[in-house]
Amino acid sequence: MKDAVAILCAGGPAPGINTVISAVTKIFTNNGYTVIGLNGGYKSLFSEEPDFVYLDFEQADNIYSRGGSALVMSRYKPSDKEFKADFFEKYNIKLLVTIGGDDTASTANRLSKFLKEKNLQVANIHVPKTIDNDLPLPEGYPTFGYQSAKEEGVKLGTTLYEDARTSGNWFVVSAMGREAGHLAFGIGTACHYPMIVIPEMFDKTPITCDKITRLVISSMVKRRIMGIPYGVAIISEGVFHFLSDEDIINTGVQFTFDDHGHPELGNVSKSHIFNMMVQQRLKSTTRIKIKSRPNEMGYELRCCRPIAYDLSYATQLGLGVYTLFKSGITGCIITISRDGHPEPLYLKDISDENGKIKPRLVNINSHKVQTILRNNLHYITAEDYRAAVKYVDHPEEFDFFKILEWN
Repeated sequence: MKDAVAILCAGGPAPGINTVISAVTKIFTNNGYTVIGLNGGYKSLFSEEPDFVYLDFEQADNIYSRGGSALVMSRYKPSDKEFKADFFEKYNIKLLVTIGGDDTASTANRLSKFLKEKNLQVANIHVPKTIDNDLPLPEGYPTFGYQSAKEEGVKLGTTLYEDARTSGNWFVVSAMGREAGHLAFGIGTACHYPMIVIPEMFDKTPITCDKITRLVISSMVKRRIMGIPYGVAIISEGVFHFLSDEDIINTGVQFTFDDHGHPELGNVSKSHIFNMMVQQRLKSTTRIKIKSRPNEMGYELRCCRPIAYDLSYATQLGLGVYTLFKSGITGCIITISRDGHPEPLYLKDISDENGKIKPRLVNINSHKVQTILRNNLHYITAEDYRAAVKYVDHPEEFDFFKILEWN
C-alpha cells in the first residue's frame, strides 16, 4: 500500500479552503502519495466508519478557485479519550493536514501526542484558516480567507454607506470575530465608517453594553454637529465574549439558554441587539431623532470566491506543506516568509499548558490602529461639549476618550 496523506477541514468555512485542498492534492499525488479527503472533520475521523474520498488531480483542478469547502466541515471537538489510531494504521497515513482555526490546531496538537505514544509516525501540519484573522501568526501575516472575506465585506459595506447617505439614516453593523476585532476593524477602516467598536479598544476598562451604546451615539452626535445626518457604525461580535451574562440578559432580548444557563447568542442577530440598545438610549437621553437599521455581516463572507491574494497565498501554503513534510517537520502551523519560503510555527511554542492556542488580537497600540481610531473616526471629545449640549444634556457621557478611559 502506498503512503497516504489525509486532509481534514474543521471549524467554519473561509475563502481559500478548496485552494489549499487542491494544492496539497496536486503536489502529493504528483510525488506518488495517495491523498484522502475526510468529510465531517474529527467526528468522522474517529467514527466506526470514517466518511472519506480519494482525491486526484482532476478533482483538485475542478475546485481550486471555488468558495466553500469540497470536504464537509465540522466543529466537533473530540476529547482525548475518543482518539484512536485505526484509520491511520489501516490506510497507511504518514501525514495529517488539518485546515482550520485555533480549535482545529489545538486538537491536532493533542492528537499528534497520542499517535506518538502509539508509536505511529504520523506527521501533522496545520494550515491556518479563519476569516477572523486571529491565529497567532507572526506580525503582519494574515490567516488565509481573511483578505477575501474583508474584500466581500467592503463591497457590502460601501453599499450600506451609500444607502445611509441616500436615506439620511444610520446602519448599525455587526461583523464576525469570536474574540478579536480584525474583520470589523478592516472593513470599517476601508469603508471610512465614522465608528468602529472592537473588543481590543477596551484595554483600560471593562466592556459593557452601555459603553458600546454610548460610543455609537457619540458618533451620531458628532456627525450632527458636523451637519451630517447619516452614518454607519460597525461593531465586532467579539465584544460578546467579554460581556457578562447579566449584562447580555439585561438588554431585554428574549434569549434561549444552554444547559449551563448561558444565553445562546448564536440564535439571535447581534446587530439587532446593538441597534435596539442604541435606539433605546437615543430616545431616553438625547434630543435627536435618528433612524437606524441593523445589519449582520458574517455568514455571507465565509464562502465567497477567494480573491487573487488568497488564491495565491493558499496555493503557497498547500505546496509548502509538502516542503515541510519532506524536511521531517511536524506539529506546526505553516507560514510563508516574506521571501516566499514555507516556515514552521510550532504548536508547542504558541500553546498553553492545556494545548490551547491563544488567539491573536488586534494590536490596539500599533501606529496603524491608533492612527485610524484617533484620526479617521467621528466622536465627541471635550472640544465638542458646547455644541453637543444642543443634542444631549451631559456630553461628557459620550466623550470617546472618557468612555474608553484613554488619554
